[in-house]
Amino acid sequence: MSWPGYRWVGYGGAAAATAAATLVGVATRPHFELVNVAMVYLLAVVAVALRFTRGPTLSASALSVVAFDYFFVPPSGTFSVDDPQYLLTFAMMLGVGLVTSQLATSVRAQAQAQARLTLEAETERIRSALLSSISHDLRTPLAVICGASSSLAERGENLGADERRSLAQGIFAQARDMSELVAKVLEMTRLESGAIALRRDWAALTEIADSVLRRLEERLATHMVMIDLPAQLPLVRVDSVLLEQVLGNLLENAAKHTPPRTLIRLRAQAGGQVMTVSVEDFGPGLSEDELEHVFGKFERGGGWVSGRGGMGLGLAICRAIVRLHGGAIWAEPLPGGGTAFRFTLPLEPAPEMPAADCALANG
Repeated sequence: MSWPGYRWVGYGGAAAATAAATLVGVATRPHFELVNVAMVYLLAVVAVALRFTRGPTLSASALSVVAFDYFFVPPSGTFSVDDPQYLLTFAMMLGVGLVTSQLATSVRAQAQAQARLTLEAETERIRSALLSSISHDLRTPLAVICGASSSLAERGENLGADERRSLAQGIFAQARDMSELVAKVLEMTRLESGAIALRRDWAALTEIADSVLRRLEERLATHMVMIDLPAQLPLVRVDSVLLEQVLGNLLENAAKHTPPRTLIRLRAQAGGQVMTVSVEDFGPGLSEDELEHVFGKFERGGGWVSGRGGMGLGLAICRAIVRLHGGAIWAEPLPGGGTAFRFTLPLEPAPEMPAADCALANG
């Protein structure tokens, strides 16, 4: 709502509060003294002050004085005042309205200032963490690229074909990691800004998993991967590209932070209104504190194998994508050691196949 519109809503609220106080006063007048009716109007002024700005509050105060005078102060039904003591009452009502308005404005200003300070502090923390993470994660690949490219430039003609190929592959692998790092930063930015819209369609989890495993075949080659996806799993209505990213990030995460030859298991089961997907590793596992914060940005998980760091954005991206789909994601320890990363996807009734398609399928 624009500011002018909001302002007029405030004045309308002041009029409504005054009218409500008048109705209460009329209902209670036979049982209470006029001073108690005046307190009802002051309560209305306080309510307006807590909700709106200074202008509506002062308006509520002035309207309360006018209504109190017209409906309750003898002679009622006029703006005349027989007893001068009511002039003091009017002045006190206006004064209370002014003081209340000033206090409410001051409190709101302090709350806004505190909110700005909190936002600035959080922004600075994220900026520092981002710079620290980027500098940490770029330093190693840049060093490898510089060293390998320098060797090729200075003495490439004296190196054997296998050594040149190894240096070139090292440059390629490190450049690919840097490219993926930048892509994750951009992806997290797009998710947080709401720039990504889901393109849902019906899909089979087995097909999505097959696509992910083919893409990550080289990176998962040092681990034992077990796939436990029942054939009768129902279809899910998801953005397949984003869901592939979730599975890929979880599988890469498991491979990156566990020793070679560690078992990684991908499981899924449908129950109730959701499908639960799990990526389980049997590595060192995580502490309770790490399990609680591992999906935060820039969290690395110190309990895993060291030396295979990352910016800590992969799991944060998973959380954002799963939430976009209306699911939940969490991590929990496995009984024999290791960690299970699980997420849920809402299940919807699958569309019925047209009769013609059924005939073709059966024919």
